[in-house]
Amino acid sequence: MGVKAALPKFELCFYGAVLGLAVFWAAGWVFDASASSINRKAFRTSVKPGYFGRKMDTADFEWVMWFSTFRAHILFALSGHVLFAKLCSMLAPQHRSSVHMAYGVLAVWTSMGWTYVALVLSHCVLLYSVSLAKVRWLCFATGLCTLATFKCEPFVSWQAGLVEGDFELRHVLFYGGCGFTVLRCTSFALENCERKDGHYNVLELLRYNFYLPFFYFGPLMTFDKFHVQANRSDLSRKEREMWNLRLEGLIHLGAVVVVDVVFHFLYIRTIPADLKLLKRLSDWALVGVAYFNLVYDWLKAAVMFGVVNTVARLDHLDPPRAPKCITALYIFAETHFDRGINDWLLKYVYDRLGGKHDDVAAELLATLCTYGVAVLWLGPCQAVLLWALLNCLGLNLEMWTAKLSSTEPFVSSETELSEAASRRVRAVFNTLNFCCIALFNSVALNGVDFAKLLAKRLLLKGFPVTTVSVLFVTYCLVQVIKERERRRALADDPDHQNSAAAAQPEAETDKQKAEKKNQI
Repeated sequence: MGVKAALPKFELCFYGAVLGLAVFWAAGWVFDASASSINRKAFRTSVKPGYFGRKMDTADFEWVMWFSTFRAHILFALSGHVLFAKLCSMLAPQHRSSVHMAYGVLAVWTSMGWTYVALVLSHCVLLYSVSLAKVRWLCFATGLCTLATFKCEPFVSWQAGLVEGDFELRHVLFYGGCGFTVLRCTSFALENCERKDGHYNVLELLRYNFYLPFFYFGPLMTFDKFHVQANRSDLSRKEREMWNLRLEGLIHLGAVVVVDVVFHFLYIRTIPADLKLLKRLSDWALVGVAYFNLVYDWLKAAVMFGVVNTVARLDHLDPPRAPKCITALYIFAETHFDRGINDWLLKYVYDRLGGKHDDVAAELLATLCTYGVAVLWLGPCQAVLLWALLNCLGLNLEMWTAKLSSTEPFVSSETELSEAASRRVRAVFNTLNFCCIALFNSVALNGVDFAKLLAKRLLLKGFPVTTVSVLFVTYCLVQVIKERERRRALADDPDHQNSAAAAQPEAETDKQKAEKKNQI
């Protein structure tokens, strides 16, 4: 049955009401746990004085870094980029990519020093030289080996030792810039292999790599997309584009404020680090901590990438969007932590090895290799390895289940059901999928111990009351997600729009006839 299957309005309202009450109920439990544990030893280092006379959760290093220590540096560097880009687009638009590169090199040199620039350039030259051979496997192997030098000793310490200075953010900028440089250079090398006539020159690689908004923290655009967009001659804006950019900026600012306010009342980042406290929490408090961490992780990525993406859109680029919220996902195939890196993995690993994704063996190989590269990118450790293994298994099970459900007698059984009944049955299986996705990603977000405790509480100690309650609330969430997808599908369906447009004049005619009849 299609995604356009509708449910009665009262049923959808019931699902929405249950979901809203469950979220507030879980938030209440988390608030009580946060307030009662404020004096615990584990809270003293991460819960610090904030605003409103309350203490604030500062356990997330990335968030604190971006919006306190890093804020002034980011605003200064990006403001300069926007200024120079605007002047160039007015005076010499044909050279705008070169101006972006020059400003990026200058900004990196100023913040990290010439030895860091030289190190980055050495990796660019290495992968450019390998790309001249136009051997895909050699380019890919060189890229992975180069990336491994930033994850394995003694190569990490040796390269980090080349960058001198006491800049407080040097450590973060070093790994961010080098890691994304390797992925960008690998993309360039692989695209150069695909080019039939000649080679891309090294200057195009440098323009691609030293585009400052993407340099340190992404998002990652593959070279083929960046090359076309950066060299586009038409720099005209779409209607209301600037208004949309301003609106996005206000939304990002509002999201930052909301997160900071929440951190004053719900210590969702500090609680998972205290295993003794976790064992004492109620089932709903534990589930609430897991759920709010999933939402927060998406919101953090949306804000961080959104700020940079707004600058990129001012430069007439179309960067990768923020990842889809993980609490709006019930399919493993749509789950990803970074849309840019996900596009990179799809293009160069998953789709390359998986083909049409209809063969079980090829799909298994593709998923194993894809998550293998993801593990290397994130840094091999117990949590990352377990996260990759579980998600790889889930993705393959999803494919096998889809193949099985497309055979008899399942197809005949579903055709006998109404569209609404079919949607409800599918939602039951999607509910199980959603719970697995949430649990597996808790491994990467909050650690293995937290995920183990959550699984035991839901499946063993909390059975059957907590288990059934969580599954039912999750079922309501899945139905809400499906309804949103249904409305979007109808809005994007030209046949539906044409039928609605055709029905409107007919309705107007009936109304006119009724008015004439009343007049008579």
